[in-house]
Parts: sequence; C-alpha cells; structure tokens
Amino acid sequence: MTSSAESSHNAGRVVVVAGSGGATGHAVVRRLAAGGARVVAAGRSPQQWDDERITGAVVDLLDSGATRAFADGVIAEHGRVDGLIQLVGGWRGGKTFGDTDLADWDFLHGQIVRTLQHTTLAFHEELRRSPDGRFTIVSQHAAQHPAQGVAAYATAKAAAEAWTLALADSFAGTDAAAAILVVKALLTDAMRAEHPDKAYPGFTHVDDLAEAIADLWNRPAQELNGTRLDLSQH
Repeated sequence: MTSSAESSHNAGRVVVVAGSGGATGHAVVRRLAAGGARVVAAGRSPQQWDDERITGAVVDLLDSGATRAFADGVIAEHGRVDGLIQLVGGWRGGKTFGDTDLADWDFLHGQIVRTLQHTTLAFHEELRRSPDGRFTIVSQHAAQHPAQGVAAYATAKAAAEAWTLALADSFAGTDAAAAILVVKALLTDAMRAEHPDKAYPGFTHVDDLAEAIADLWNRPAQELNGTRLDLSQH
C-alpha cells in the first residue's frame, strides 16, 4: 500500500519516461505513479499497465519526426510536461581497445545519443515552461573513466552527459533543471535471485534509482541544474 506522503510526492505532475521497458523502466514508472504523477511510459513495443495514472505509448525515438509527433500528442492531451526521464540505452563492448567494433559505436550512438537528442529537443520548451521541469539521464562511471574495452560505450555516455549539461545551461534562470545520475551498474531482484550469494558492491538497485528520480522534484532547480549525482555509494 502507498503511504499518503508517497502518494503526494509527485502529485499533479506529468512525466514522460523514455525507454520504459525492462526492470529499470518499470521501477521508475511505477514509483512516479505511486507519487501521484501522470506518467507517459514510452517504449518500442506495447506494454500493459494496471495503473490509471500510467499511459503507455509506442514510439520510435530514433525517428525525429515520430518523436516530435509523440511530444505534440502528450502536450495536447495533458496540457503540460513537468519531467522527462531518459532511460533509453544499451551496452556493447569487448576486452581490448583493438577489439573495438565500430558497429557497436553506430548502435550505441543511436540508442544513447540520438534518442536523447530527439526527446530533449522535442520536449525542451515544455520543460522550460514548467514551474518545476526536471530532466535526467542515467550515466555510468565509464563516461569519465573509460576502460579500453568499452571505448564506444564510454564515448556515447560522455556525449550524452555533454548534451545534458548543454540542456542544463539552457535552463539557467528558469525553474527547470537537468541532472545526471551516475551508477556503477544497476541491480534487479532477478539478478539477486539468480545469484543470491553475490554481493554486487557499489551496484544501485533499480528501486533506489527510481526513488532518486522521484526525489528530483524535492531539490531546488538552482542547486540541481547541471549536477552529476553519484548513486553508486548508496
């Protein structure tokens, strides 16, 4: 059962979650809805939700026109957008720098960078207009400390961080904020069940990530905007 404090946490806000499939997306969508937000859960394939506060949407975020049409539809239906949570991602890598396959870069650039560009450009003005607009991506330590085998992945994450910081600069002087949440890796209940004796040091559970995202609206925009918040120690 949801507590009254949790129910009002994000009450009345309209939040778009891009990349809502999988354990991470589901944890974030459900936490925001439990806090009272109207959540638009966007993914590449249809999803069933059992909460009237959650609306599923199928959209190809690699398609700029489709993404803008999706944004226009959300704004027309809800009249506002107070948050955009970018969870679209992927991982590919190897063991050595010389093993790097540039096909991995093409894939990661599309998933991590291009979808981010499309969604932020489509929702930018609405987030700026919101009295408490929030945007975040989930990044990884590799963006600033890349190992040789993940050159393509680390470069894509670093590009996504740079894009987010540029977005944050555009929010200066407004009540909107863009922040970067940094993890070592994400942990799910399924992973724990599969390896119950494994410690997973430094991993961030998807429920803790969801809580951190919901908490973004509790932080003043001026303090939050342009920051990197490390969740790997929690």
